[in-house]
Amino acid sequence: MSTTSATGAALPSAPKTSFWILCAVSSSHFLNDLMQALLPAIYPLLRDAYALDFAQIGMITLVNQFTASLLQPLVGLYTDKRPQPYSLPIAMCSTLAGLLVLARADGFAQLLLAAALIGIGSAIFHPEASRVSRMASGGRLGFAQAFFQVGGSLGTAIGPLMAAFIILPRGQGTISWFALVALTAIILLATVGRWYSGQNRRPRAPVAARDPSIGRRDLVVALIAIGLLVTAKNVYVAAMMSYYGFFLMERFALDAGTAQINLFLFLGAVAVGTFFGGPATDRFGRRAVIWVSMVGPLPFALAMPYVPLPATIALTIIIGLVMASAFSALVVYAQELLPGKVGLVSGMMFGVAFGMGALGAALLGLVADWHGMEFVFRLIAFLPLLGFLTILLPRKIR
Repeated sequence: MSTTSATGAALPSAPKTSFWILCAVSSSHFLNDLMQALLPAIYPLLRDAYALDFAQIGMITLVNQFTASLLQPLVGLYTDKRPQPYSLPIAMCSTLAGLLVLARADGFAQLLLAAALIGIGSAIFHPEASRVSRMASGGRLGFAQAFFQVGGSLGTAIGPLMAAFIILPRGQGTISWFALVALTAIILLATVGRWYSGQNRRPRAPVAARDPSIGRRDLVVALIAIGLLVTAKNVYVAAMMSYYGFFLMERFALDAGTAQINLFLFLGAVAVGTFFGGPATDRFGRRAVIWVSMVGPLPFALAMPYVPLPATIALTIIIGLVMASAFSALVVYAQELLPGKVGLVSGMMFGVAFGMGALGAALLGLVADWHGMEFVFRLIAFLPLLGFLTILLPRKIR
């Protein structure tokens, strides 16, 4: 693949893979998503402290993730035309503000405000950070996207542990301790912003042309299919993040701390699957990886709500490993479908991920109030069936 196609946008690309930039942006993603993951991880604490029902918990998730989803495509579209290297540390300032509000909230309205501020930080961060990882890829698109995403997956996995060992035992006010994490991320992203700004001063590469053999109808069908695939994956993951702890507490009478540790095992598996999904995408092709990762979890998801605790844990680890490998393949595939729109595509992909996951979590909260948490997990087990929509993706893009 040429250097021009490696950028996928009217932005300069590094001639070689810039590992230090990939490490910096992945580390920032780790810190960002660790802080993002604190909110759902402390839902048991918030439920008891504010007497919340599952519908209100779903509403917090909806505000947090839907705020991010609405803004991300707009941020990406704007920065495709006007790159904003220093928007990354600004994004982290919003997350920092959200954490401080969350630490001192004294009512449901303030919880929603904190969720919105954290969501705004995510909305600004993800499109530009994804663009930076692509710029630094040196043509290794799947690897770079997975390396960037694995930082976020690790942060998401560590969040429940931080909640279990720091916040849940000591109380809501200890969330403010994580302001130090936000300040670290701001410093790191300022460094990334300087590199990004320097890249913008280089001569711009030509924008890659869209494959003319893929007609407009096929393009629209492929984009709809990708949106539904991302929806299926992220509704499942959002349900796990928001309700898996409650499922384990309801079905197996676990305490909140032990439930969060088991959530960490699932999210750790997601991180491992994310990392290996990138190299697999470069080697075997985007479409093949999407097939395996979207349809593969189906039998395990169907069995999980009915088996004993040890088997439940084992099956959720397998589901996390297999399903997580899809996202980097889906992002790169969509960027290849729409070259020159890296920010827009990244914003739409992450936006769909957050938004549909949030909407699904909110609706599933209502279902849980009506029918119980076990019913919710029997219901979401059918989501991997949407993986068969992969057949609609053009074969012309590997």
